Amino acid sequence: MEQNFDVIIVGAGSAGLAALREVRKRTDNFLLINDGPYGTTCARVGCMPSKALIEAANAFARRKDFPAFGISGGESLTVDIPAVLRRVRSLRDKFVGGVLKATEDLGERNLAGRARMIDAQTVEVDGRRFRAKRIVLAPGSRPVVPEAWRAFGDGILTTDNLFEQADLPGRMAVIGLGAIGVEMAQALARLGITVTAFDLSPRLAGLSDEEVNAPLVKLLEKEFAIHTGEGAELRRVEGGIEVTAGAAKVVVDRVLVAMGRRPNVDDLGLETLGIPLDKRGQPQVNPTTLQVADLPIFLAGDANGQAALLHEAADEGHIAGLNAVAESIHCFQRRTSLAVVFSDPEVAVVGKRWRELDSEAVVAGKVSFARHGRARTAEKNKGVLHIYADKKSGRLLGAEMCVPAAEHMVHLLALAIERGLKVGDLLRMPFYHPVYEEGLRSALRELAGQLPCAGESDLASCGAYTIEALD
Repeated sequence: MEQNFDVIIVGAGSAGLAALREVRKRTDNFLLINDGPYGTTCARVGCMPSKALIEAANAFARRKDFPAFGISGGESLTVDIPAVLRRVRSLRDKFVGGVLKATEDLGERNLAGRARMIDAQTVEVDGRRFRAKRIVLAPGSRPVVPEAWRAFGDGILTTDNLFEQADLPGRMAVIGLGAIGVEMAQALARLGITVTAFDLSPRLAGLSDEEVNAPLVKLLEKEFAIHTGEGAELRRVEGGIEVTAGAAKVVVDRVLVAMGRRPNVDDLGLETLGIPLDKRGQPQVNPTTLQVADLPIFLAGDANGQAALLHEAADEGHIAGLNAVAESIHCFQRRTSLAVVFSDPEVAVVGKRWRELDSEAVVAGKVSFARHGRARTAEKNKGVLHIYADKKSGRLLGAEMCVPAAEHMVHLLALAIERGLKVGDLLRMPFYHPVYEEGLRSALRELAGQLPCAGESDLASCGAYTIEALD
């Protein structure tokens, strides 16, 4: 016998919980179905535990800067990796505990099990069928691990199990140098592990601007070996796992696979809906409504393969949840694209990436932080920042950077791009001295020099001292 609901939500991750928040404001007749652990990918195995590990690694790595500050004795410091991992798990458990409160009062409206679509308004869980006027699908994603590599058993790690380890070995390979791979490779290296990293692409951490990527690669290569351009192959040898990529070869104790995440749609029953699916098994999803084709179904979060970021998942769950209970489907304007990688220096991308722009129609403002005054006082003077603007109008379009405090500057730029500001508009705001954002101002000034001049009475035209201590 089928049970009938106004809305069924499949998945209790970041997108599913955001949808739940909106749905339960408007109806009590809903059902949440979740397969696997509760607590969201971000809190359990993603954003939060990874940052706890990074903070420990950066704190230990800071000892190398002590001599520059006149502090001695740093060479005698040691790191207790099991203690680091215990702290990571302790913090993780607190984060997850907070997330679990969002579903603890649902009672029978919260069902654990794997849902499969039977038709556009019906799902099945363990032989039981549930029907709804509308369905929100937010089943999340899982780490990509090539099938052949699964034979290496516990020699293979992903972020799903990295933080569960009681200890870590002395030699590790990291395969994949996107956001997670770069963050974890650097953190592991800073904890004293010998790390060798591999990626097919020569561009790391999601960067597309080669003039930003090149200095990032050079900086990271000072901390761990990097091999790009060739696919990695694994085989078990005496003493560990041999990783080969082209001419590069290394034997390690364990391999962290960071090759991205795969949407959990392959066993969801989407093929029963009578709509086209791409080669990944994904249906077409309207990004402004999250609706699948013209069906009463909404696909949100990591599962739609668009942007596996928490703030995007929260937005998509919000959109899907509202549309699941609305009388008519509403379109929502999406936010300016924004991504941050918590490496050192931080990597950030906002708005349009370089590869998305017509190089003939834009101008770029560039600044190196090598001689940035505030950064030099902190021994963080490294990296570069590029900002892109429309050549005719001066409107800000995007930026790519690997610089200290990128996580803050990129939010300022996101606001400017969202509001349609021009280079001169941003140069009219005050920049306190000395702050990292003065580097951003230097790039904006270079941009302004390539655009029509502002009037002499316009403070946007206030130039630099060209004196290191003052700029």
